Amino acid sequence: MGISAAVLALGLSLTACGTTEDGDGGGSDAACDLKLAFFGPETGDAAGLGKPIIQGAQLAVDQYNKDAKCKVGLEKKDSQGSPDAAPALATDVVSDESIIGVVGPAFSGESAAAGPIFAEEGVPTITPSATNPTLADNGWATFHRALGNDATQGPAAAKYIKDTIKAKTVYVIDDASEYGAGLAGIVKKDLGGAVSGTDTIQQKQTDFSATVTKVTDKNPDAVFFGGYYAEATLLIGQLRDGGFKGTFVVADGVKDPAFLDAKKAAEGTIITCPCIPDTDPAVADFAKAYEAEFGEAPGTYAAESYDAANVFLAGIKDGIDDRKDMLEFVNDYDEKGITKQLKFDDKGEPADVHVYAYTVKDGAIVPVGEIK
Repeated sequence: MGISAAVLALGLSLTACGTTEDGDGGGSDAACDLKLAFFGPETGDAAGLGKPIIQGAQLAVDQYNKDAKCKVGLEKKDSQGSPDAAPALATDVVSDESIIGVVGPAFSGESAAAGPIFAEEGVPTITPSATNPTLADNGWATFHRALGNDATQGPAAAKYIKDTIKAKTVYVIDDASEYGAGLAGIVKKDLGGAVSGTDTIQQKQTDFSATVTKVTDKNPDAVFFGGYYAEATLLIGQLRDGGFKGTFVVADGVKDPAFLDAKKAAEGTIITCPCIPDTDPAVADFAKAYEAEFGEAPGTYAAESYDAANVFLAGIKDGIDDRKDMLEFVNDYDEKGITKQLKFDDKGEPADVHVYAYTVKDGAIVPVGEIK
């Protein structure tokens, strides 16, 4: 079936609760008075990327709570995607012992800032969207990732540029963020001699005239941008106005409907993402349930967030009521989710990784297919 039986059972019939009473959820004793936390942007410039992650986790929790005697809460920690806000929010999370799992942090920069705090206090986290590879190299036993990192996305993007777009020359731009600079560096390395130039912009920058001049002077076949949709939307408009006619290639940080505000300038953009398309048969039932609850199709990383939340909910269903046991449960987890087989290695990375290509066509972001 489109959504695995295990996930459906988890999402729709987790009802056991209490200490000695068995509920309807397979005879397990689920714990009461527990919460999960979403950690990421709910407001601010990056809110568009945070919204589907929040809603994916919310759907999982709502399905769990539908018939449960003991409801699980979902607390939202709005970082606005800022690493500067992350430490204080992480401290808020660890001080609330009823929070035994975090869906997030959503972005790489805030993950780097909050990770040491979660690790010190033993709070397990599963990010559905932070892709910087170095996050897994910090020795944080609490860190887990529900998607492939940029060590897989970057080479996939470079491969697509070389083999599918067949670009001979590529200009590489990044936004100086932990995510954008890291990803652009990987793409640059994999493209090798095809890179005709590089430049760095800043988040919240609006005038890219200097960068446009550098790009048009080189007249590359393609431009790769490592960064987020707020800057990408303006950048591609100014590049097109400046005469750039090549292919604009971006990654998951740009896969948001707000990028379509660039209108005609966005047409033909290639977007890579380690996120499963909502048209994939594996997520068909999830997509239907998501649209019924929120009145819109799932956005980027909604399905990965749903999977992450359901890992924690499976632990609660089994009666886990503290962070130490939850961390052990997550470390040992090996079940099929809707996006992939959810199993983590000793660094918290998923064993099952896929990267997909999307394109902007007729004013919509549509899947092209998996980049093999």
